Amino acid sequence: KTEVFKLSAWRNHNRPADCLGPEGEVIPENIITKPPSAELRENQTDQDSLPPYDVLDDILRGLVENEESVDDISSRGHDRPLVERVEHLLYIAEYKRRQAAPGVKITRRNFGRDRRYPITNRFRDRT
Repeated sequence: KTEVFKLSAWRNHNRPADCLGPEGEVIPENIITKPPSAELRENQTDQDSLPPYDVLDDILRGLVENEESVDDISSRGHDRPLVERVEHLLYIAEYKRRQAAPGVKITRRNFGRDRRYPITNRFRDRT
C-alpha cells in the first residue's frame, strides 16, 4: 500500500506527456491519506490487525519480490511469529487475487503469472 500511495501522490503532481487524463489532482487527497481498512466494522483500520506498514512492506518485499524464506527475513531482525503470520495471510488470500481483475504491475514481480499458490488442500509452503 505504501508504494500505491506514493504512486497516487506522484500522479497528482505529474501528468505524462501523452496522457489523455486531466491535469492536477486525479486521486483525491483523502483517498491517499485515509487509513486503509477492510471496512468490515465501524472505525476499523488495517493497523488494528497488521504491523506498521514499514515493517509489513519489508516482510512482503522479502516474501514476494525477493522470494526469501521466513528464516531469511527473521534473521534481518523481524519477529519470526510475525513473519510466519504475514506469510500465512499471503497464502490464504490467494483466492482473492484469483477473483480480482488483473492489476497494474508496479514492481518486478506481480500476483499473477509471476506468483501463484495452490488454493486447494490447504497448501502451505514448508521450505
